[in-house]
Amino acid sequence: MKVIVIGSSHGGFETVRGILAEKPDTEIQWYERGDFISFLSCGMQLYLEGVVKDVNSVRYATAEQMRAKGVSVFVHQEVTSINPDEHTVVVHNLDDDSTREEKYDKLVLSAGAVPAQIPVPGGDLANVYAMRGRDWAIKLKEKTVDPTVQNVTVVGAGYIGIEAAEVFSKAGKHVTLIDILPRPLALYLDQEFTDILSDTLKDHNIYLAPGQTVKSFTGENGQVSTVKTDQAEYPSDLVIETAGIKPNTDWLKGTLDLTDKGLVKVNDHLETSQPDIYAVGDSTKVPFAPTGKTLQIALATNARRQGRIAAKNVLGDDMKMPAVSGSSALSVFDYHFASTGIKEGTSAANGILSQSIFVTDTTQPPFVPGKAGNQKVYFKLTFDPGNHRILGAQIMSKRDVTANINAISLAVQTKMTLDDLAYADFFFQPGFDRPWNIMNVAAQKALHDLTD
Repeated sequence: MKVIVIGSSHGGFETVRGILAEKPDTEIQWYERGDFISFLSCGMQLYLEGVVKDVNSVRYATAEQMRAKGVSVFVHQEVTSINPDEHTVVVHNLDDDSTREEKYDKLVLSAGAVPAQIPVPGGDLANVYAMRGRDWAIKLKEKTVDPTVQNVTVVGAGYIGIEAAEVFSKAGKHVTLIDILPRPLALYLDQEFTDILSDTLKDHNIYLAPGQTVKSFTGENGQVSTVKTDQAEYPSDLVIETAGIKPNTDWLKGTLDLTDKGLVKVNDHLETSQPDIYAVGDSTKVPFAPTGKTLQIALATNARRQGRIAAKNVLGDDMKMPAVSGSSALSVFDYHFASTGIKEGTSAANGILSQSIFVTDTTQPPFVPGKAGNQKVYFKLTFDPGNHRILGAQIMSKRDVTANINAISLAVQTKMTLDDLAYADFFFQPGFDRPWNIMNVAAQKALHDLTD
């Protein structure tokens, strides 16, 4: 059997890896439009801050390593069209501008997504950058040490925007962070958390410009110099656009069924509208455990999980994509946070009636001093007030307690209730935590409040 895999990021890599794990003698052709396979954009901040020294190491595998396993790896070659009836693809070799057809028995698309460009004048000016992929990582690294860059404007205050702002703040630049939403990280955390993080960002020379819409980029001599919003103008030697992503699927129109936002429609086995063609990664939706519906959740964990399941189905197994909780985490200077599932701020958008409880505690008993690691911890638990089902949670502290969110993710997936969580068994040792885990404390308080 011949399998063609298109795209080499998380989903594509895991598909290839999954096939090799079960049937290593399968003929696999793996295509990447760029000249570098499996770069991990989620590791970009570590490279930009110098924690990781070599940009070429921010990857899962090299082409040479995969070829040694029997995979035919093609870089700088783009699959431009698919003929499902003939089971063929057209490949454009970007090095010599030649084209050819390749046959397949099974085809897996990991088309991914590309940075969304803000549709305003001036987007083509020099020094208007994105923050996704190896090429942009190299360019951004140069700007962290460029003495002519003093004012950096980041458009978009989600995860990538926050990472960009922190990188350039640590590089000694003045950063302006613009977002159309009223709070940074508003889609990921409720206000109890973002209020604290907003103060932290301000303390690190990051000016927050929430609730503003970018109207234009203006420049001098072809290079950006100002970002204009509906409320103000900001001097900008460098602009970094992080205002979302869009699926890389325009080339699939008319071949596969797409949603109105361009996502590839897949069933619960990750099969597309055409036989023997599967799709994984950021250009698809995944089943969302709190609601039972599908949702676009662009996370590496989801793409890797999809890739492994696609591999199993390609090889003849019968496996459905499991529901996910949408768990993620990030550090913002000294703070570490994680969230999963439904939040108070996303409940209505997901058609869910919810209630939340917010608690604060310390990570260890009061007798443990702060210099020994004892820190304040913030935790918010979201649940269904009718049947008490756990729907999601958020946690934050200057101590890394983010792993707690994995327990809540499992609670969401297994449909645990407040009653289950209130007295669930977690270990205790004063060097690590408290006798009642903060998850127990929140569930117990929620039950108490519901019975008052």
